[in-house]
This record gives sequence, structure tokens and C-alpha cells, in this order.
Amino acid sequence: MSSQLEIQPRELKFHVELNKQSRCTVSLSNRTGQFIAFKVKTTSPKKYCVRPNVGVIQPKGVHEFMVIMQAMKTAPADMTCKDKFLVQSTIVPEGTMEEHITSELFSKDGVRYVEEIKMRVNLVIPPLPSPEPSPINGTLKQVDEHVESKAVENEDLKPVKDAEVARIQDVKVEPIKQVKVEPIQPVDLSVQSVESEFKKEIQPITRNNEEPKVIESRSSMSEEEQRLFKDVEEMKSKLHELELKLSKAEATVSNLTEERRLVIQERESLKQEMAFLRKKKVERRVQDGFPLLFVCMVALISLIAGYGFHP
Repeated sequence: MSSQLEIQPRELKFHVELNKQSRCTVSLSNRTGQFIAFKVKTTSPKKYCVRPNVGVIQPKGVHEFMVIMQAMKTAPADMTCKDKFLVQSTIVPEGTMEEHITSELFSKDGVRYVEEIKMRVNLVIPPLPSPEPSPINGTLKQVDEHVESKAVENEDLKPVKDAEVARIQDVKVEPIKQVKVEPIQPVDLSVQSVESEFKKEIQPITRNNEEPKVIESRSSMSEEEQRLFKDVEEMKSKLHELELKLSKAEATVSNLTEERRLVIQERESLKQEMAFLRKKKVERRVQDGFPLLFVCMVALISLIAGYGFHP
């Protein structure tokens, strides 16, 4: 029998970091066309937390649950873990809720089929952060401070040679030149000064009675800003078109609603007229049949009277 559920991943991997929780998400895919209830169990319930540990998966649906490993105070010696998880699943009727799922639902009593899938736990050391490249003499060189510190600790201290001391003494230190810093001139930020500068940058040009054109200043919009401006204008036009279509749709809906109301009224009036015609037809039948009955009664009475007076 093929498996009811497809579990991804089949092995739970947790990053081992001291005093920090680790999480792993598991996805359950329903391969059948029926509703399936599941329940998650573990050999170390105090060490792990499963959310949610029970649930119902729709036909061809997907359901996820999260496994949280509690923070470790000390790292394991050999990074091996014997903890295991068990996922039980069985077919349930439509409309089953999570509160209806009990332990008896997954008991192997021979009445229903219960599938069990085991999952292992694997502890993983988190990767170290990648070192950033640092420029040295025009070239990039990756510096790992952690490795360098270990190398310095393991390296024996050696005396400095006399030649190295002499070479260090020959190095001349030039004095730092004094840089003259000019005082910053105050900037006039008044409205009149800004308007005057703006008028200087933008001037109208007239040629042969043409309309004046505006010369763009150096601080004009860049190509990216112009492109963004065009996109905004296109979005505005599209939004306007959508508003027009929406207004037309609302008008159409209102017209259809009014037509439906009129049709319902006409149908009700037709029903009333049909009921009235049926009632009138029944009354007419009663009226048409009454004289015939009367004639029969009179004929019968006359026959009885004739026989009574006959000698």
C-alpha cells in the first residue's frame, strides 16, 4: 500500500548553539483524495516542542508543523542524537476538526489503517560568518581575526634582530603639513535669494515670435527620475481608466438589480392573476352545474309522485 503522506524533510536538522533555541519546519502533503488526521510523537517530549502536534489535512492539501528544540546549556560531546519522531496518520470523515482527534483514533485495533513514519534528528554546527575582504596595498585580502588570534597565541615569542631594529630607526617621520582652513561663508536662505537664483538658472528664450521655452538647469531631473515620473503618470492614467470601468460596472449592477426587482414584481402579479382566474373558473363550474342537479331532482320527485298517484 502506497504512503498516505509525503514528508519533507525526512530528517530533522537542528543548529547547535548554546543558550539558543533551534527550529525546523516539516511539510506534510496529502496524496489521497480523502481527509487525513495526523499526530506527531517524540521520544523526548521535554526536549522538543511541536506546534501543532495534531491536525487534519484536506484532500491533496499541504500542512506544516514546526519542531522547536530547547536551548542547550552544554554542547554534546560527539554531536550525535538518538532522539526520534513518529508521525501517525489515518483517514477520517469530512468535517473532522482538531478537537475531535484523540489517542484512540490512532490505536491499531484492526478497524482502521494507521500509517506510521519515523523521523531521525541530526545535530548540525552552524556555519561561521564569512570574513569581509579588506584592501591592502591596492589588493583585496581576506582577514580572519579568529584564525589570526589563534596563530598568535600558538606562536612562540622571538627576539627582534638588530638589522630589523636598525631598519626601523632609519625610517624618517615627516611632519604633518598644516592645512589652512578657510572660514565657511554664510549662505542666504531667504525666499528672495532663492527666487533670484532660480530666475538666473531658468530664463525664457524667444525666437521668431515663438513661445518662450524654459532652459533646464544643471539640477534638472535625471533619467531615472524622468522614467519614474512617466511610470507614475501611466499608473495614474490606468487608475483613472479602472475608476471609469468601476463606475460603469456599478451602473450596470444597479440596472440589473432594478430589472430583477421588476421581474419579481411581474411574477408576483402573474401568480395573483392565475390564482384569481383559477378561483373564478371553479365558481363558474359550480354555477354551471347547479341547474342540471336541480333538473334531476325535480325529475326524480316527479317520477316518485307519478308512481304514488298511479292507481
